[in-house]
Amino acid sequence: MTLIPAFIYRRIAHRPNLVRIVDNIGWLFFDKLLRMGVGLLVGVWVARYLGPEQFGLLNFALAFTGLFAAIATLGLPEIVVRDIVRDPENAQMTLGTAAVLQLIGGLVAYVLMLVAIVYLRPDDTLLRSIVAILGAMMLLKASEIAVYWFESQVQSKYTVWVQNSVFLVFAAVKVLLILQQASLISFVWVMFAEALVIAMILLVIMGQHGPTLCSLRVSIERSTALLRDSWPMILASIAVTVYMRIDQLMLGQMIGDEAVGIYSAAVRISEVWYFIPMAIVASVFPAILEAKQKSESQYYARLQKLYDLMVIISVSVALPMTFLATPIIVLLFGEAYISAGTVLAIYIWASIFVFLGIASGKWFLAEDHQMLLLRRSLIGSIANIGLNLWLIPLYGAVGAASATVISQAITTLFFDLLQAVTRPMFLMKLTAMNPLRILIFVRKI
Repeated sequence: MTLIPAFIYRRIAHRPNLVRIVDNIGWLFFDKLLRMGVGLLVGVWVARYLGPEQFGLLNFALAFTGLFAAIATLGLPEIVVRDIVRDPENAQMTLGTAAVLQLIGGLVAYVLMLVAIVYLRPDDTLLRSIVAILGAMMLLKASEIAVYWFESQVQSKYTVWVQNSVFLVFAAVKVLLILQQASLISFVWVMFAEALVIAMILLVIMGQHGPTLCSLRVSIERSTALLRDSWPMILASIAVTVYMRIDQLMLGQMIGDEAVGIYSAAVRISEVWYFIPMAIVASVFPAILEAKQKSESQYYARLQKLYDLMVIISVSVALPMTFLATPIIVLLFGEAYISAGTVLAIYIWASIFVFLGIASGKWFLAEDHQMLLLRRSLIGSIANIGLNLWLIPLYGAVGAASATVISQAITTLFFDLLQAVTRPMFLMKLTAMNPLRILIFVRKI
């Protein structure tokens, strides 16, 4: 089954690799569009039901546990996909070793977060319980080897089938919880159950359409090689998570959980668009790697087109959202969240730099510049923490949104200007952000 429209398929049918890429993008878009539609509807209903304070508490817990996800995954996702593409004959060993490493990483992450939350909120029993339940998802990270396999084979439709089927079932469960006026902790247990079911089914599907669990092998030598390549990615992922989520944690600690609820409503609307660059980049990454092996000029030409597309899409989202932010917030979340409108109007402009950052992150990986990627992420984290310390006491949630936009620009754009090896990326991104270039592209549509 293909999701490519017939008129597009007829034009690219003679290029089987392109057909696979476009079809893979189609499945990823279908996955995220369904989640965006149903997830936003149910998520908004949950936010209305819980109210800003409890919704803020839930999002504080999600942001807190998310900080430890990088430890659980050990920076392996892109490395594993890259290695399977480069060396398919040893795919079973790569997958098996990655699964064991992520199981160990998940255990370490879980213990660390339990210790940290006791130190951070010693008197908040409810929050500690929520973190303990949500944090248990770190123990399921090993199952994500199935996602890596299907991504490396450009066959994301299998993960889409599984994740969406389970997602729809548990979306209905959340609606039932609202109708039954369930407690906040009930929603947390449902979130964990959803992750558990997805993990088990994905492993079964991988066994049916790829390597079985019994065929996977583990190698100390392979684990050493994977960690040698991925350790900068671990630190980079931690740094990225910090500057993507530290704002909610700092808001919760400095202002209160209700401010986190208001801020999270804006973030949820803004970040719902982030599936677009992830789907596109995940699908074209194998083709970009192939282009690098054939021709340097073709490789950079494809990167420029990717950057152009990222800017066009992000500006197309940010511009109208700036003027419609408050009406959209009130329509979806209600009057209790009205102050999130101003936050959204500012936060949405971070999408330009997020889109470019996701695309350029693949360039760092393709060029084996993991250390530079780490340095970039660390600078972004330091900038975001410093800006939040300055702006949150002055402007609350609006200050946190402003800090995010500025730190994203520093990380994705201006960092490239400081390094000789990344300066061509800076120029390519500036080219993509040229208003005249954008207008020319729009007129051609």
